[in-house]
Amino acid sequence: MSDRFLVEFERRPVGVAVRGEGGFRFFASDPDFGALEGRVFPRVRGLMGQVTRTGRKTRRRVPIRRGLRPRPC
Repeated sequence: MSDRFLVEFERRPVGVAVRGEGGFRFFASDPDFGALEGRVFPRVRGLMGQVTRTGRKTRRRVPIRRGLRPRPC
């Protein structure tokens, strides 16, 4: 396994995980995942689980925009 890898949520890059002492340290590239910045996860599975939970919470807060279509010029 590589020492670092891209972390995605729903096919969207949200950060990078780097292997270090004690596990994998997460560095957020998306502000919605900033709460995880710098946290160390002993296993990739734990990291991905937390990313999924955080992403689902964030997704619920985003208002759904319906009926908005670009107007023709």
